Amino acid sequence: MREKLGFCIWVLFLVGSCVGKFVVEKNSLRVTSPESVKGVYECAIGNFGVPQYGGTMVGTVVYPKTNQKACKSFDEADVSFKSKPGGLPTFLLADRGDCYFTLKAWNAQKAGAAAILVTDNRIEPLITMDTPEEENSGADYLQKINIPSALISKTLGDSIKKALSTGEMVNINLDWREALPHPDDRVEYEFWTNSNDECGPKCDSQIEFVKNFKGAAQILEKGGYTQFTPHYITWYCPEAFTLSKQCKSQCINHGRYCAPDPEQDFSRGYDGKDVVVQNLRQACLFKVANESGKPWLWWDYVTDFSIRCPMKEKKYTKECADKVIKSLGLDLDKIDNCIGDPEADEENLVLKAEQDAQIGTGTRGDVTILPTLVINNRQYRGKLDKGAVLKAICAGFQETTEPAVCLSDGIETNECLENNGGCWQDKAANITACKDTFRGRVCECPVVQGVKFAGDGYTHCEASGAFRCEINNGGCWKQTQDGKTYSACIEDHSKGCQCPPGFKGDGVNTCEDVNECSEKLACQCSECKCKNTWGSYECSCSGNALYMREHDTCISKEAKASSSWNVFWVIFLGLAAAGVGGYAVYKYRIRRYMDSEIRAIMAQYMPLDSQGETANHVVHANI
Repeated sequence: MREKLGFCIWVLFLVGSCVGKFVVEKNSLRVTSPESVKGVYECAIGNFGVPQYGGTMVGTVVYPKTNQKACKSFDEADVSFKSKPGGLPTFLLADRGDCYFTLKAWNAQKAGAAAILVTDNRIEPLITMDTPEEENSGADYLQKINIPSALISKTLGDSIKKALSTGEMVNINLDWREALPHPDDRVEYEFWTNSNDECGPKCDSQIEFVKNFKGAAQILEKGGYTQFTPHYITWYCPEAFTLSKQCKSQCINHGRYCAPDPEQDFSRGYDGKDVVVQNLRQACLFKVANESGKPWLWWDYVTDFSIRCPMKEKKYTKECADKVIKSLGLDLDKIDNCIGDPEADEENLVLKAEQDAQIGTGTRGDVTILPTLVINNRQYRGKLDKGAVLKAICAGFQETTEPAVCLSDGIETNECLENNGGCWQDKAANITACKDTFRGRVCECPVVQGVKFAGDGYTHCEASGAFRCEINNGGCWKQTQDGKTYSACIEDHSKGCQCPPGFKGDGVNTCEDVNECSEKLACQCSECKCKNTWGSYECSCSGNALYMREHDTCISKEAKASSSWNVFWVIFLGLAAAGVGGYAVYKYRIRRYMDSEIRAIMAQYMPLDSQGETANHVVHANI
């Protein structure tokens, strides 16, 4: 009895040393009718069941005439809240008090309600509805609760009751789309956990969650879609009690880092300090694995350790842990160096960082509940279940950036499968603007084989840019007839459709043949005979004549031949005359040049008649 009392006092010290803020996570509640209650309100998300993170739920409210606190099964009164075919889901309104919140939700779920709204019984700020304390948490229904739950204010609850009492229908839209931030294409989440496996149903569900979620977590981490970090809660022992038996058995590093006794009994089993050391080992293993580029190995280690080294089999030891670490190929020496000496009177950098991280920052409150999941710096509320947690993580991605695992069956509903989501679609080319997302769908003109479609995505999408005509002919008209193919898509145009020559129409749906004959657009000369063809025309001439399309006229074949010979002779005679003239000029110039050369040579040996006597006397005078 003394040991039990000592433990209770010890817990008070631990709780008293960790005073901080607790953030109530909320979602939006919109009352769409009646007018007297219509508006948008806040409600607190229950820490059990399955909140529909990233989605919405529409339903009609029912307030039972009996069992209004929902503490008893509705089967006893043969009451069902299951909606009829074609009707809206039922949201059960229940009063707070007399039993656990979880029991109210379980009874509502069994009776067919799609969600439960618990109205507060006092005027106060909203609180978080949580699961029962450990000693009262043995009920096996806790992990079976699958409906969402919310606590609403007394004021709103009274208004809804008043409207229902007058026969009005109250319709509500529960909206979790903004319950978690979703800023980009990567989700950052933390899992605050504990290596202790002897803390009852919560520890059992925690270990089961790790085993079940390991595969999805590793896929997300290896693909670079998420950044996961495990954390561990520790407390410090007040300085006045560091030498006490309780502190020595529950703490390491001289009272700096402590955990409660696993069995809540100091006289048997493992001590709190054993839990702290194993928590530290897991934190150090993650640190080493993360530095080696394989942070997902944490999931393998925790899963294998829980199977191979349980407390109940007295294997919760360093020796067992080391075997698991070695099997994963991690550096055991680095992990041991990270752990350091638990008996040393000094701070451990890893555990000091863990204590600092417990304090809430920004929109995230202090971590005071184990286990706690934090997604994009917002605490998750709801059942620790693979499907529920995966939905919450998927809700943290920016729309259209979710990985394939978030779009699988059982995680979300593909809204593009029904009526193509109301988006544009080209059934012939099997192209759609509907893009399925975790939160619903978006209508966005696609990119197909490098060709960008442009438009509003709802009523119109049109191929644009280069090679657009290769994708369903750019959305333009195209037809083949009599071995001829015509298209209204023009490759050198970035967009738009234009009927080819010989056709008229919008170029998208229709291009009709133009009758050049009846519309007198061609073949209109007096001798011409016009015949319309698909996309063109044929024009012939009467008698022995030929049609010249470029001049739209007919000419005689003889005239054409005569004209051709005349042109030939003109050209031939012109060339001949040019040749004779050139030869005459050539002969004249050559002859004149030769005469001048001969005269110059002869002048050197005998005087010519034209030189006269004077020239001779001049010569002799020089001798």
